[in-house]
Amino acid sequence: MKLPFHRDQAAPQEAGMTESLKVQHTESNIIEILSGKLSSILAQIPSHQPIIIICVGTDRSTGDSLGPLVGTQLKKYHLEGLHLYGTLDQPVHAMNLKETLNSVQERFTNPFIIAIDACLGQLTSVGCIQIGDGPVKPGAGVNKDLPPVGNMHITGIVNVGGFMEYFVLQNTRLSLVMSMSEVISKSFHVAISNLKQMTATSFARLDG
Repeated sequence: MKLPFHRDQAAPQEAGMTESLKVQHTESNIIEILSGKLSSILAQIPSHQPIIIICVGTDRSTGDSLGPLVGTQLKKYHLEGLHLYGTLDQPVHAMNLKETLNSVQERFTNPFIIAIDACLGQLTSVGCIQIGDGPVKPGAGVNKDLPPVGNMHITGIVNVGGFMEYFVLQNTRLSLVMSMSEVISKSFHVAISNLKQMTATSFARLDG
């Protein structure tokens, strides 16, 4: 029998449930840090509330491909209990973002949406992965008016912002984006595995 991972049966969804986290993707214990954070967040979401991951971005821009790269890798993990939008084959980008969000709202009741996207920042922050409350605002750095996405967000700072952002995204190193996407997707995998293990242990204690 496949066990669902443990989630709080009645915990209210609170705006401040996620303390911000910002860490370099090259940290030696990065998977442990991110998966621990994700485990604590996912466990707080009420069991009746569907969890949606929307990976925003396009495969036509190196810097902006972080989201669909994460989505493609998450799809390979076949993570139970999570509904995924945005892969290299079927990206969620400026042209279909509103349509995707409408589809999610029509299909799910009160979904908890986790948005994953690339962003630009200061030189010293390039390579950092951030987890925080509230939505991301896709396209803000390149002057696109798109709807905000997510109850919480995970962003990867892929390059330096402040000047010619569109050009900067187009000329971001694929090596960096790939490494960050692998870290984020593996952290999700470890977080879900940890929660399932906790659930299995709880069931075993009850049976005993």
